[in-house]
Amino acid sequence: MAHYRALGRLPRQRHTQLRDDNGHLFREELMGEEGFSSDSSLLYHRGVPSAITDSRVWELGDQSRTPNHPLKPRHLRLHDLETGGCPVEGRRLVLGNNDVRIAYVVTGTEPSPLYRNAIGDECVFVESGTGTVETVFGVVPYRPGDYVVVPRATDHRWVPAEPSRLYAIEANSHIHPPKRYLSRFGQFLEHAPYCERDLHGPTETFEVEGADVEVLVKHRTSAGIVGTRLTYATHPFDVVGWDGCLYPYTFNVEDFMPITGKVHQPPPVHQVFEGWNFVVCNFLPRKVDYHELAIPVPYYHSNVDSDEVMFYVGGDYEARKGSGIGIGSISLHPGGHAHGPQPSAIEASLGVQYFAESAVMVDTFAPLELGEGGLAAEDPAYAWTWAGRGPDAAGGDGGPAVYSNT
Repeated sequence: MAHYRALGRLPRQRHTQLRDDNGHLFREELMGEEGFSSDSSLLYHRGVPSAITDSRVWELGDQSRTPNHPLKPRHLRLHDLETGGCPVEGRRLVLGNNDVRIAYVVTGTEPSPLYRNAIGDECVFVESGTGTVETVFGVVPYRPGDYVVVPRATDHRWVPAEPSRLYAIEANSHIHPPKRYLSRFGQFLEHAPYCERDLHGPTETFEVEGADVEVLVKHRTSAGIVGTRLTYATHPFDVVGWDGCLYPYTFNVEDFMPITGKVHQPPPVHQVFEGWNFVVCNFLPRKVDYHELAIPVPYYHSNVDSDEVMFYVGGDYEARKGSGIGIGSISLHPGGHAHGPQPSAIEASLGVQYFAESAVMVDTFAPLELGEGGLAAEDPAYAWTWAGRGPDAAGGDGGPAVYSNT
């Protein structure tokens, strides 16, 4: 996020003294990526950001993963999944690998605890609901259709104004706009489907007083992902000013300008973010192909190098008609399996000029496994819907498959 911002009180030059009116020296903290070799910000604290008074285990929810074996496409109904109401502790793991994890939660209106993901950046898609994310950098409001991008190790808490459905993409890396959208100096180029004015970070500092404040920290050990409850002598939100190119921000899908063409355009034109070994795309309402013989729905394609995860969040997704998929569904189409539209959707799409559909896609370059939430939400009939028959076919003799069209 190489777009400079400055908020609050700052010294004229970095790494020099900044004092309050009583002569108290503020403590400078450098929060930076890739070992002083990438984006960073300087924060000025009233207290000592390293001062902890306690450290205890935070027992995370079930982080187990089950391989997709035997191989098959999957349909997961997230709206059927019961979750805890906490925006952080209520998340249930749906899919994951060693590069990225996808979790889902339906919140209440109670704020989350203070939270820090020390493993990687988080990109949380807001399916529904409004609220704010309070952070050490300031407050970021959220609304439906927002991606809320929170850099690794940012202290923050979610404060829903109403119950919210949150689709959390948790990386083991940083998440940023695709490099091909940016100049060599970091400015968005003209061919990019969004630009700097579409990214909304904090607009003012946010100070909170307090002592012996607990922060839930998700981090890694040789044994895997674990949690720790750290208690700080002073509140982490004691920052009087900061500047730099690293901070949380939101981007709303309404500000994404879809790229269309004479014939069907491949998924990379819909890309919005990338991380290590995965990309995030969004498929949004748009005019579609205008060649007189165009087939608007996707052609069948083999995921030679990736698993494809599609989260259906709005409209009527043309390619999946007749499959049982609806709003709140996830489809997982794994590498090694050729997938594409339901057969009846191809003819039905001919002559269509506009798709009123919204979906968030995550493509990973390592196999995805099912979390406990994904297993709990699965529709077991989906894999057989292209053929119209499968293991649950009537009489076991290749008759019609039994599956829902709702």
